[in-house]
Amino acid sequence: GTFAAFPLWYGTMFSAFYLAFLIVLAGLMARGVSFEYRGKLDDPNWRNTWRWAMTVGSALVPFLIGMALGDLFSGLPIDRNHEYTAAFWNLFTGYGVWTGLTVVALCLLSGATFLTLKTTGDMHDRTHRLTRELSYIAGALVVGFAIWSGVIGGGVVPNIFGVVAVVAVLVSATLAATRREGATFAAAALGMGATVSTIFAHLYSNVMVSSTNSAYNVTISNASSSSYALTVMTVVAGIFAPLVLLYQGWSYHVFRSRLAAPRTEVQRPGVGTVEPSRRIGPEPASPAPQPGG
Repeated sequence: GTFAAFPLWYGTMFSAFYLAFLIVLAGLMARGVSFEYRGKLDDPNWRNTWRWAMTVGSALVPFLIGMALGDLFSGLPIDRNHEYTAAFWNLFTGYGVWTGLTVVALCLLSGATFLTLKTTGDMHDRTHRLTRELSYIAGALVVGFAIWSGVIGGGVVPNIFGVVAVVAVLVSATLAATRREGATFAAAALGMGATVSTIFAHLYSNVMVSSTNSAYNVTISNASSSSYALTVMTVVAGIFAPLVLLYQGWSYHVFRSRLAAPRTEVQRPGVGTVEPSRRIGPEPASPAPQPGG
């Protein structure tokens, strides 16, 4: 979508973030493969290896994407040909790293609040406690992010999206204490959306800032595709984006039930079968004694 609508922006981003995006792909692959391979062998070392692959891969993706979003706003060395002129390590700007950590914290908070909606028992209680702790960490990072964004944007007051992000995360911390799990999840999701929106609201009408010279900034006007291409993409997006949202909503509706712990198996005295410890309906009658038994 970015390539079709803003080809110059796409080309400049990949000249800067190519290696970072490759690491994102590697993280996604490690994460996806770990779900399948973790249970292939009943060996603690094997399972622990794939558990770490899942954890590291899942953390790298939001961190690097968040860092890239922060770098769009804070600025990178881009020349007159709109090409990145520094090394990979120059991507680790202070604001970019802070934004990456903020996005990771928001992803953790969102995941924890979602688990409180989908689980029961001990897992639910553990994630509920974790939600409260993560909400405070995410809140501190979002506050710092909003203030830093305002400073880079030319003032100390964040824009409206920054204010919404801070309020949403702080509200999620308050709601988590009251066990209003649906509202907590909604507040965490709103905080994440507002955080990302803060960057693009500050960027407008740029889409990528050059720290070399402001004349080399990538803007909406110089990066956009032709009017015809944008018109076609708008029509296609107007048709298919609602369909995707409806499909996602239906998927969440189908899988709306909470996940319960598996039933434990118990040996019934006097019966040579193993049955679940929980049963719906009357208990079965004991077998009648056989002749000669």
